[in-house]
Amino acid sequence: MMPLTMAAPGETVTIRKITGRDSVRQHLAELGFVVDCAVTVVSEIAGSLILQVKDSRVALDAGLANRIMI
Repeated sequence: MMPLTMAAPGETVTIRKITGRDSVRQHLAELGFVVDCAVTVVSEIAGSLILQVKDSRVALDAGLANRIMI
């Protein structure tokens, strides 16, 4: 496993694990980031990621993206 920040732009990956406190995991789940969900990296700007998850695009900073393992 590796953090989501290691995925290349244009790559579609599957979430394997989400780390962090319960409140962080709950927040990510509310945004659509759940285990076994496919996520596409749209772009990366200064460490922050633009992600396509389900039918939405979401921006995450590197700190949150590092908690999502693929």
